[in-house]
Amino acid sequence: MRYVLLCVGNEHPWTQAGPEERQAVYARWGAYNGFLAERGAGVGGHELAHSSTATTIRKNGDQFLITDGPYAETVEQISGYVLVEAGDLEEAIELAGPMPSDVEIRPVPAREAS
Repeated sequence: MRYVLLCVGNEHPWTQAGPEERQAVYARWGAYNGFLAERGAGVGGHELAHSSTATTIRKNGDQFLITDGPYAETVEQISGYVLVEAGDLEEAIELAGPMPSDVEIRPVPAREAS
């Protein structure tokens, strides 16, 4: 089964980080990607641009309200995601443990062939 590991955190420190701090974070992510590769569990993933670059579309029937910014105005935002292959939630939690950020885990429902 596939699970998406949503990277959650406060974006403000990242915007204030210097090049050396950012390189250190990227190195931790590189090590994490190596961990997933060793386990044969990594499917994909990406860093996301700052939430201030988001565009939100709220739908009400055929009406659309388009606004700049994230869907929710909170201190913590989703900054990226990792897609993993795991046997169950327990294994997904084990795979998420070494991530260098807080994480929200969600199963990706399997779709039946039509």
